[in-house]
Amino acid sequence: MILIADSGSSKTDWRGIQTDGTVSQFRTVGFNPYYQSKQDMIAGLNVPPLLAVKQQVREVHFYGAGCTSESNQESVRQAINSLYPEAQVFVDHDLLASARATCGHEAGIACILGTGSNSGDYDGETITQSRPSPGYLLGDEGGGSYIGRQFLQDFIYDDMPAAIRKQVLDIYNLSIFDIQDNVYKKPFPNRYMAGFCTFITQHKSDPYCYQLLYKGFKDFFHRHVMRYEQYQKKPVNFVGSIAFFNHDVLRKVGEDLNIQIKTVIETPIAGLTLYHQKKI
Repeated sequence: MILIADSGSSKTDWRGIQTDGTVSQFRTVGFNPYYQSKQDMIAGLNVPPLLAVKQQVREVHFYGAGCTSESNQESVRQAINSLYPEAQVFVDHDLLASARATCGHEAGIACILGTGSNSGDYDGETITQSRPSPGYLLGDEGGGSYIGRQFLQDFIYDDMPAAIRKQVLDIYNLSIFDIQDNVYKKPFPNRYMAGFCTFITQHKSDPYCYQLLYKGFKDFFHRHVMRYEQYQKKPVNFVGSIAFFNHDVLRKVGEDLNIQIKTVIETPIAGLTLYHQKKI
């Protein structure tokens, strides 16, 4: 069996491909070596779906957030090999997964808008250039943590419309102390902040929520897409839940900036499965 993983900070989609082409699928928590130690990742990997195929796995292809540097790739590789000691493990960054899934063998700009954000200029085979992706404290423009952080700041400073604030209080029973506790004391503050994008997306007909999304996407285009050479002549493709569930707002921002958005999908796992099936 070949295992394929597409991992973000919040969740990981797995596909198992048998030699006869049969495909199985399941989901686990997300993994990110910037925020998790090797021991944390090992603990997250020891779950029933992955343990159940322990004797069958001969290759693992892991595409993950935070897997750009060799040291981070090695940390993930060692964690996976602790579960599958006999398997060949290949680790690459999630940006390559997005490019392969949306661009195929054609040139284009591949982008990720999920919990975090990232982008790269793709020549049809490899990522030739990418923008810095410094994480939720210093970057992640347009991603869930970025938009959710602004939402929480507006709540704290009472800078959101009264009607929206009332709904937030009714649904989440939110307080500044809850926010501080989740952001400064509990693990994965990026996931916590991104979690509020569900509410924002559901209420994007409200001008306040729409503008949160619009501004976040506009910041992403300015910091990422518009820094690539001849960006207006290249198709721009997106992967990630924030992009997928708000594609209408995203495409409007692209139109306003004269950027041609082509494909917007929630997850690249289906495209990656086809890519690796051909290699069996």
